[in-house]
Amino acid sequence: MAKQGSIFLRFRNFDAYAKTLDDFRVKTTTGALVTTISALIIGFLMLSEFFAYRTPTWQTELVVDKSRKEKLPIHFNITFPKMPCHMLTLDVMDDAGAHISGYTHNVFKVRLDLAGQQIQIEKAHKLGDLSSGADLALQEEPSCGSCYGAKSIREDGCCNTCAEVREAYVRMGWGFGDPEQIDQCLREGWREKIENQSNEGCNIHGELLVNKVRGNFHIAPGQSFRHSHMHIHDLNQYMKGTLNGHTFDMSHTIHSLKFGPDGPDADTAAALTVQNPLAGVVKQTTEARIVYQYFLKIVSTKLQPIEGSPIYTNQYSFTQNERTLAPEVAGLPGVFFNMDISPMLIIYQEVQSTFTSFLTGALAIIGGIFTVAGLIDRVMYRAERTFRKKVGLGKTL
Repeated sequence: MAKQGSIFLRFRNFDAYAKTLDDFRVKTTTGALVTTISALIIGFLMLSEFFAYRTPTWQTELVVDKSRKEKLPIHFNITFPKMPCHMLTLDVMDDAGAHISGYTHNVFKVRLDLAGQQIQIEKAHKLGDLSSGADLALQEEPSCGSCYGAKSIREDGCCNTCAEVREAYVRMGWGFGDPEQIDQCLREGWREKIENQSNEGCNIHGELLVNKVRGNFHIAPGQSFRHSHMHIHDLNQYMKGTLNGHTFDMSHTIHSLKFGPDGPDADTAAALTVQNPLAGVVKQTTEARIVYQYFLKIVSTKLQPIEGSPIYTNQYSFTQNERTLAPEVAGLPGVFFNMDISPMLIIYQEVQSTFTSFLTGALAIIGGIFTVAGLIDRVMYRAERTFRKKVGLGKTL
């Protein structure tokens, strides 16, 4: 029994927290103040540490993008206050050889009055060809109409509407001249429809699906076509300058331009990435022969939340340039978006702290505050004792 008692006595020598006798403990007002302040600081820091533990954070990583063969969705919304819808054409071309003139799939044009109020919204190909009277023309003129030397888009070789003549001209690479010389256009009142829409603006919006390679898409006046491997626009009406007192120019407002899927996860992606930096850009001009160019650097982005499927999107930066074409210089006025695809992929990984890291932080807070508070209390206590001794000896003023 005595041997067991001696073992416990020896074990006490390992106590790193030796206790002082209560008779030698001195409680002071400054010590109480330091203890209270320390407790408040510990409580505040512990609460902050808990919130940090419960709040996920996003970590970024940069890797090589391996999804180069995928398609790239583009969502856009642009308003042209001084351009009628029937005069605007959307074209897409890229370094992979894709060349789409008059892109219309999932693209809508909204006719606007001079006050910017909506007049009519339809699919781009329906509004752009001004062929609302085509059915009536077919009933009145069932015979085979002439294509005026062009190759018809129909199997029977006929061009019974003004729009069919126009498409036949485009297929041949010809500019569409004066509609007054085309019987179909006269019968459908083509000139009157153009003049009725001359004092209008246009909002064009929708979604493009393009190859994920370097290229451009642009919105320019006139019907577009290819001739001898060249991209050409029929600018006959646009370069006349005015029609019914309305001046044509490429002034525009970009409401939005985003790359990537637009779904319920778009808000999460928008909070972390730069998805729509061109939103709100306004350009105004009085020049007809002006080119607006936006050079876009697009970077693929992946967001991996703690729960749920990964979100794939794109962010981009841009530079811009505008220039007026001299009369003797060939060029196409319009708004051009030149896309350069980065070979890198940014990954945002959502992470949450573990309980062990929270516990480590909590112990560090408590231990650190108590240690510092102890030092402060010791200094204040010694300073107070020294001061009292000087008072007792009458050495203070």
